[in-house]
Amino acid sequence: MKAFKILIAMLTSISSTTFAQNNIQLQNYPRIAGYVGLLHPIVTFSSAGTDTNFGDHYVVGMPTGINIWKSAKIGFSAEFVPTIRAENGTSKMANFMFHPGVLVALGKGWTFAGRAAFETSGRYGLTPVLNKTVIKGKSSSMFAALPLPLRFGNDRPTTFTIGFQVGLAF
Repeated sequence: MKAFKILIAMLTSISSTTFAQNNIQLQNYPRIAGYVGLLHPIVTFSSAGTDTNFGDHYVVGMPTGINIWKSAKIGFSAEFVPTIRAENGTSKMANFMFHPGVLVALGKGWTFAGRAAFETSGRYGLTPVLNKTVIKGKSSSMFAALPLPLRFGNDRPTTFTIGFQVGLAF
């Protein structure tokens, strides 16, 4: 009889712990996170030729976004990216992009973002992004990302770009 009471106590303890862990997990999702960053297109390829940044011009994007995680594995992201272009001693806002997409956690700090892209320049396309958290803090983290934009439209050739992004998520 004593063994039976011990078994019941252990099962109750395990059930209570499991319930508490599940209850905590339910309270964490959906989870909302924001981020800001700097985006540098490195090289762009098209039928018109290859264009590299940091040469006769410099382009920088300033992505700001909101991630809504439905679970620990999947989420939605809305990103807004103004782009500034500097050349010949002057600079201007060259483009603004709305960049919605799906987030897939890959584990060990890696995330895949599959994004659609809609630009004020009249271009549109897709942007797969591979993201890695490089420094994780209590209330914020730093990340690095490899965006690979593919763009179409506006009577211009299709382009494929390799970029580099760094940012702060909070």
